[in-house]
Amino acid sequence: MLNKTMPDWPHDYGIRVLDSLSGVDAHDWDQLLLMQAHPTPFMRHAYLSALQTSGSAGVETGWTLRVFLLEQQSKLLAATVVYVKTHSRGEYVFDHAWANAYAQHGFHYYPKAVCAVPFTPVTGSRLLAHSATDRLRLAQALIAWTHAEKLSGLHVLFASDEDLLACTSAGMLTRQTVQFHWNNSPTPHASFGDFLSTLSQEKRKKIRQERRKVADAGVTFRALHGTAIEPEDWAFFYRCYERTYLEHGNLPYLNQGFFTAMSAHMPEDWLLFIALREGQAIAASLIAVNASCRTSHQSPDGMPGVAYGRYWGALERVDCLHFEACYYQALEWCIANGYQRFEGGAQGEHKLARALMPVTTHSAHWLEHPDFFEAVDHYLVSERAGIQAYVNELQQHSPLKANLHRSAD
Repeated sequence: MLNKTMPDWPHDYGIRVLDSLSGVDAHDWDQLLLMQAHPTPFMRHAYLSALQTSGSAGVETGWTLRVFLLEQQSKLLAATVVYVKTHSRGEYVFDHAWANAYAQHGFHYYPKAVCAVPFTPVTGSRLLAHSATDRLRLAQALIAWTHAEKLSGLHVLFASDEDLLACTSAGMLTRQTVQFHWNNSPTPHASFGDFLSTLSQEKRKKIRQERRKVADAGVTFRALHGTAIEPEDWAFFYRCYERTYLEHGNLPYLNQGFFTAMSAHMPEDWLLFIALREGQAIAASLIAVNASCRTSHQSPDGMPGVAYGRYWGALERVDCLHFEACYYQALEWCIANGYQRFEGGAQGEHKLARALMPVTTHSAHWLEHPDFFEAVDHYLVSERAGIQAYVNELQQHSPLKANLHRSAD
């Protein structure tokens, strides 16, 4: 544990830096999370703790945790997690070109500091704080700590608007990436068929054909939410998930211990689809939902329901099974349960044809070396222009009917 103060802060303010969440009360952490405008289950104490205790994100895998607590006379005012990284895997905001540029000039890009949720490209509150002032102080403390630790830079990934404001006020640069999200709005769909009626004839026909291929192959689905997911269901899912990674020559980012912790400590935030053929389970997709965050203090009427496309795997190959398990089953569930948004995860232009529309996500970056900071600043100006042009082009290929597309604009 380290204790630090910052110049120009009130004398009774201080920063504590821990190497584990075990020293932080879970209730206090989660209550602070629920005060934010954009809480997600991925910043819950249980989720972040499971990543570390399972070894999925730990020193051995290149994710060394540091927990930052901004306190005033022992009262928790702001908090976040930062990982000291020795690589850029599992981040989904790609900076390999930056690392290569450092190496070409004889500098070390690693280790670096990353404020993010490992393996989780979901936008949400990162700098948990009681006020904008506390959030800014936390951002300033992160930069000061990064400098003191002689790390190459600080990167705050998939940040909320409030986080970005604090980061830019602290002197960080902003960057954009593109994801694909589905929205059950402005008027919620009454059924999956009602949703299809909003699409162009070509896209509507394509989706129906894909779903028919899966049905004609004799595949049906079971949807399980929360505690209805039994231990044997979790075990089957992991078997599928692990196989998908191994088929590509990689070990999975998340191990079985992580998912065991999820089933024990936050089952309400998970939705499992199991595909069956002739009574035998052949595939599974695991979707996260924001059930535990829907009572946010920032939203008296409750937050809208959001589902997040996460993990999948199959033991048998069936044409179009991936689309059915990972998209259509999830969208149908969202419609039936009044969920407003489904986030399809990182990348994937194929999602556009399935009515997941492009949105920009944001990150903030600070680099210790002034010349590289300036060079990246110039680069990001042109990159942002390119991202906007890319989004505009994607919008021209919207699957929505023309009149609906114009009204959405």
